[in-house]
Amino acid sequence: MIEFRDVSVRYGPEALFEHASFKINAGERVGVVGPNGSGKSTLFKLILGDLTPDTGDVLHEGSPRIGFVRQHLEPDSPEQTLLQYCLEGIPGFEQTEREIARLEELLPTLTDPDEKERTLRSLGDAHTRFEQMGGYSLEARVKESLGGLGYATEDFNKPFVTFSGGWRMRAELSRVLASKPALLLLDEPSNYLDLPAVEWLQRFLKAFDGTLVLISHDRYLLRAITKLTLEVDGGTVTRYNGPLDYYLEERELRYRQLVQAKANQDRKREQLERFVERFKAKASKATQAQSREKQIEKLEEIRLPARSRTAGYMRLPPAPHAGAEIVRLENAAYAYPGSDKNIFSALDLRVMNGDKIAIVGYNGMGKTTLLRLLAGVREPTEGKAVFGYHVAPGYQSQDLAETMNPDETVFGIAKAAADALPEKELRNRLGGFGFDVNDCAKQVKVLSGGEKIRLAFVRIFLNPPNFLLLDEPTTHLDLEGRETLQKAVRDYNGTVVLVSHDVEFVRGTATNILEVSRAGIRRFPGGYDYYLEKIAADAMPEAVEDTQRENKVSAKDLRRQRAQERAAKAPEMKRLKRKVAEAEAAIAALEAEQATILESLGDGSLDAQGMAEAGKRLKALEFDLGKQTMEWEEAALALEALSAE
Repeated sequence: MIEFRDVSVRYGPEALFEHASFKINAGERVGVVGPNGSGKSTLFKLILGDLTPDTGDVLHEGSPRIGFVRQHLEPDSPEQTLLQYCLEGIPGFEQTEREIARLEELLPTLTDPDEKERTLRSLGDAHTRFEQMGGYSLEARVKESLGGLGYATEDFNKPFVTFSGGWRMRAELSRVLASKPALLLLDEPSNYLDLPAVEWLQRFLKAFDGTLVLISHDRYLLRAITKLTLEVDGGTVTRYNGPLDYYLEERELRYRQLVQAKANQDRKREQLERFVERFKAKASKATQAQSREKQIEKLEEIRLPARSRTAGYMRLPPAPHAGAEIVRLENAAYAYPGSDKNIFSALDLRVMNGDKIAIVGYNGMGKTTLLRLLAGVREPTEGKAVFGYHVAPGYQSQDLAETMNPDETVFGIAKAAADALPEKELRNRLGGFGFDVNDCAKQVKVLSGGEKIRLAFVRIFLNPPNFLLLDEPTTHLDLEGRETLQKAVRDYNGTVVLVSHDVEFVRGTATNILEVSRAGIRRFPGGYDYYLEKIAADAMPEAVEDTQRENKVSAKDLRRQRAQERAAKAPEMKRLKRKVAEAEAAIAALEAEQATILESLGDGSLDAQGMAEAGKRLKALEFDLGKQTMEWEEAALALEALSAE
């Protein structure tokens, strides 16, 4: 479907890609991984045609409909609703729908037979296009995806402009998913989502039957959805014919082999250069020296992958001593200033020493607000928050890494946070988070997202807390950075409360789950998998209860009840069976006529007028076939559902 042939892209002197060649075949489910800034998003720009390679070609097989989440999202008008935005953003949908309405309105007014026939054919073509893009079920698909991504039903008719940037991104994702593209490109989709929406997206993408290319650092999505992996790193794109875990194992093996090959090459280059340097001035050895110089020129440099440095090394200092109870909320409620509506109320909650709690739920439900109350950053508007003996909170907000002075150095940031510490101790503390002597002199603005996160942790742990509160700490981290942070939090001997949309991170760190929903706040005394099992059990269909009630009815009454139900359904089933049979007979007759006309067109037996009439009839047959097929499908599905009941 997509092929890169010897593609190179340069930004100034830096090569982002160099002679990249690989294929993405139709139906494949590809995970694209690599360090931040390695060129993953540029890969999508090349596929979309937004960027032209400096050398090489990006080839598309056919013209697949591509689904891609745009970055700048504005409605067509201030009044455009969320649902209208999602429907009207699908290529060709609105135009085709308008055309069908115009032709259906025009048709009864026509008197000229030829013009009426042309209009009828145009209407048939429009209906066919509309059906092919899934127009008849589109609104239902859009509503389903909006609901799965966290929108309430009452949100559908709200103006699109009233939603925040993150919620607009969800709407754009819903629009793209509902458009049924042949090729779906997703660039870090879980960045805009909370845990329930990530779970929904995972289920949706599992059922997606097109070609999928997913850029992500989310290990849960990559493991659940992708079947092969593209690594973008060090100017190269490497295809691994397996999912994430296969890639991680194979990458380590290849890396060790590459390191050994580079060491051998460097040794050989050094020997050749020594020979040239020693003998190039001697006439008796000049020819041999020139030969060695040519050998050096022919050595193709082995480039090692950048191997993400965002992971670094993170060692959280031991937590200072604290009492058994860390914080207690008593009959607590909170409402935003100027609002008379509580986000939550009458909340009683205790966090004990050593707890590791993840707060989960849809965005907008108050997860961050609850975290801030527990951190002491905000006070309840009702009730109270009581902190335990010697509790020292360490709160990392979502934007903490972005609030540092971009012109300040790494060492300067640490010095400002703990001016009383000697320089040697400060450098030791920085080293504990992976910052060496050279890193300490770097300005914040040149740090990667992962390095900023580590520096934010340095600031917190210069005065070590025993109660760590983290709000979306993995957002800017790549695969290795997330693994490193997960291990550090898991091994930390203090108390942790966190909010994260990373399923694997929550699964690997939390031993308790706090669910925040419209129904209130519930605590689950187990890990994330236990939480999923419990909510699945709570959502068990009412049909199970109905079945249990049925089992209490006597066998005789049950037989009588079922006989009555069958008798009530019999007329409708008879009608549907007749409709299915009639539609099947009509389809068979239309297909037979279509085959006869195609045969006459092929054997040369028709004159020009006959060919023109045959062409017209074929168009009409195509419309009739589409109509009959839709009627058959509708009746057959209804019959199947009625029979299943």
